[in-house]
Amino acid sequence: MKTINRILEKSFKELLFKGKALIIIGARQVGKTTFLENFNYGLDYLWLNADVNNVRERLTNPTLNDIKNIIGDYKVVIIDEIQRIENVGLLLKLMVDNFKDVQFIATGSSALEISDTIFEPMTGRQFLFHLYPFSLAEMYPKKSPFEIEQELPFHLVYGNYPEICTTRTLAETLLKNLSDQYLYKDVLIWKDIRKPELLDKLLKLLAYQMCSEVSINELANQLKVKSATVESYIDLLEKSFVVYRLKSYRTNHRREVTKKNKILFWDNGIRNAIIGNFNDLGNRNDQGQLFENFMISERIKMNAWKNSNVESYFWRDYNQKEVDYIELENNNLAAYEMKWNLNKRLRVSKAFTNLYPDAKTEIITPQNFVDFAFLKS
Repeated sequence: MKTINRILEKSFKELLFKGKALIIIGARQVGKTTFLENFNYGLDYLWLNADVNNVRERLTNPTLNDIKNIIGDYKVVIIDEIQRIENVGLLLKLMVDNFKDVQFIATGSSALEISDTIFEPMTGRQFLFHLYPFSLAEMYPKKSPFEIEQELPFHLVYGNYPEICTTRTLAETLLKNLSDQYLYKDVLIWKDIRKPELLDKLLKLLAYQMCSEVSINELANQLKVKSATVESYIDLLEKSFVVYRLKSYRTNHRREVTKKNKILFWDNGIRNAIIGNFNDLGNRNDQGQLFENFMISERIKMNAWKNSNVESYFWRDYNQKEVDYIELENNNLAAYEMKWNLNKRLRVSKAFTNLYPDAKTEIITPQNFVDFAFLKS
C-alpha cells in the first residue's frame, strides 16, 4: 500500500526533543499508529500499547524506578491509546519531569478521558496535535485540479478515512464495520452509557440534519428525553471526533438572530454509514449537504494543520438569509457559499454583503473547490 505523507509531519518533527511530550489525538482508524510507525526518529524507539493488559498494568501508578526499568536506554518512547491508562496525566508528568533526555510521545482516540486526566496535570508540558482523516491535499499532492475534481464524487459518498481511500473496492463494507465497531466505543464506555439505542437515534437525526441549524429542544422532544441529555450526548460525540459544531457569526446587528449551532460530521463516509445510504450522487437528494459538509471540514482541517489563526462560523439573519461558511482571521472577514448545483444563483447573500461590505466573498463549486480546500486562494 502506498504511504501517504501527512501534513502533520513537518510541525511534529520540529517539536521533537523540546522538553515536552507530544500527544496526538484523533478518532480511531485515522492513522495515528501508522503515522508514528512510519515516522523517521533517527533513533530506536520503544512502543508501548496501552490496549495490552500487562502494559497497561505496568504503566498504572508506577514509581520512578519502575519507569526507568520500562524505558531502559531508549530515547524515544511511544505510548499508544493513553486513554486506557489510569491517571495517565500524572504518569506523563512524572516521565517528562524526570527523564528530560527522553522524547515521550502518546496517542489517544478520545478526548473524553484525555481532557480530564491529561491536560490539567500536563499544563505546559505537552504539544498537542489533532490528526484527522486524510485531506485532499495529502491524497493528491501532485494531481491537477481537474484530476482532483474527478475524485470528488467518491469522497462525498465514502469520505476520507485512510483504509477506505486505499481499499476502495471494499469501501462500503469497511465503513459499515468502522461505524459499527469503532464509532461508539469510546462514547459508550464513558460514564457507562447504557442506552446505545438513544445514541443511535440521535446520530441519525443529526445525520439527516447535517449542515442545518440544530435545536436541542426539538431533538429532545423527538427522542422523548431531557434537553440536557441531548446536549451531553452531542458533547460526547464531539469529544470522540464524530461531529463538531459550527457556531453562528453575530455582531451587534439586530438582524442577526440565531444562537443555534450547525452540526457537521468530520467525515462524509461515517455520516452516510449512519443513515445507511451509499447511493451514487446522481441518485441522492442530499448532494448539496454532502458538498457543503465536505468542503467546510476540509477547510477546517487545513486551517488547523497550518496553524492558521482562523475562527469558523456560519451566518443567518431574521429573514432566513444565510451564508454557509464564514472565516474571521485578524479582523478580516471572508464569506463562502457552497453550490453543488451550478444552475442555481451563484452569489453570496446581499443581506450579508450589505452588512459587511468589506468582507471577501466567494462561491465554491465542484469546478473550483481545490484552491479553497488546499488553502491556496
